[in-house]
Amino acid sequence: MQIYLPIAEMPVNMFIIFGMGGAVGFLSGLFGVGGGFLLTPLLIFSGISPAVAVASTTAQVVASSSSAAITYYRRRMIDMKLAGVLVASGVVGSSIGVGIFSLLRRWGQLDLVIALCYVTFLGLVGGLMLTESIRAMINARKGRPAPLRRPGQHNWAHGLPFKMRFKRSKLYVSVIPIIAIGVGIGILGSLLGIGGGFILVPALIYLLRVPTNIVIGTSLIQMTGTMAVATVLQSTSNHTVDGVLALILMVGGVIGAQFGARVGAHVRGDQLRAMLAILVLGVGIRFFVDLVHTPAELFSLATLAGDTR
Repeated sequence: MQIYLPIAEMPVNMFIIFGMGGAVGFLSGLFGVGGGFLLTPLLIFSGISPAVAVASTTAQVVASSSSAAITYYRRRMIDMKLAGVLVASGVVGSSIGVGIFSLLRRWGQLDLVIALCYVTFLGLVGGLMLTESIRAMINARKGRPAPLRRPGQHNWAHGLPFKMRFKRSKLYVSVIPIIAIGVGIGILGSLLGIGGGFILVPALIYLLRVPTNIVIGTSLIQMTGTMAVATVLQSTSNHTVDGVLALILMVGGVIGAQFGARVGAHVRGDQLRAMLAILVLGVGIRFFVDLVHTPAELFSLATLAGDTR
């Protein structure tokens, strides 16, 4: 069934788009990630312009993340105080990210920057996560205690000033790294159309020592608030949010997220991290191939907006 997307200015198969949203929503509930790191590339690979794909995906991230977060909230697996600090800083980052997005689009460099950022961040984060998760699984099979970071252990981040106590996570840490993480993910979320969970989850576990059973639900709350602001800003500032596309993705994402959250509760943490790492690396490799592959058409003609020559 074909449906026309008014902002993307192209017809698409509604069931394919719905399936994309459902699959990514499932991953959102399973891994505690927004899913934008996978959905945005899928839309771009389907022929939708990067600007519209990025902006419209933020709405889907809000829907799938909030749906999955409800499940974790009912199980008391969310640190609301920590999530509140992350959301507040993420809103600031989203505002900065939308501004950068507008400048890059005006300069004609948005597509290139999006591809380079995906290759860099996905390759780095995916590689580190895969290495750590494989090491943890090997240790588990050999019967050796896994070198997991536990709450209460200290690193350089715990020596910073302006400390705050987070009772649910059993932490007493500085808010400086928390704010820095929130702002950074807000910028990336607005610029790349990602919830940032694939960065936030490892950062909370390995940098701040947040317990694994609290991380996923907390990250979902952060993504919901941050991406909601990003969606509004993208719609009002850049007019790149395709409402029809976003609605189809949101419906599929909400349904998929519920199934993902249920499955995620029965899978070991190291296995979840390994699967997420493979997905992250796969998307990064695809973007890298597109960057270095010679296009079929080496030249193209385009009319710049406002150019009457």
